[in-house]
Amino acid sequence: MRKNLYLIIILFSFSSCYTYQVKKQVVAATDSKQESKKNTAPVNTASMALQNTKAESQILNAPQAPVPINVQETLAPNKKFKINVDGKSYKIIVDKWESDSLVAHPISNPKKILKFHKNQINAEKIAEKRFSQPIADIITVTAYAGIGVLIWSLIR
Repeated sequence: MRKNLYLIIILFSFSSCYTYQVKKQVVAATDSKQESKKNTAPVNTASMALQNTKAESQILNAPQAPVPINVQETLAPNKKFKINVDGKSYKIIVDKWESDSLVAHPISNPKKILKFHKNQINAEKIAEKRFSQPIADIITVTAYAGIGVLIWSLIR
């Protein structure tokens, strides 16, 4: 039992609170719905309400096209990213942009220089290294529980 507990504590001590997360795309709210609600007059409110509900149901049912992501704006210099290029995943630190080419180096090997054209990079799978609060909370609770078990075993 103690060996398993020690193993779990050691594994949690090597985990990191930083994870690679893909930025969520912000879909702009349709202004047409808001404008149609503002422009409704008290005259014929029943017919206008029917037209508004039909228009809203058509808008909701229509597939929304994803907003195109500008790779050059997303990949900022001196930040850590995980990118997918031609089916292969790279964890990189961005150095600079030279025209349409990204110049970066792998996190594990700063001497190696990688160059990618912006069309080679899969824009939907660009993940930035960020602090993850839920993982930090789990590690904190586990550490407190481990300290509590240690104190309990010393007292007993």
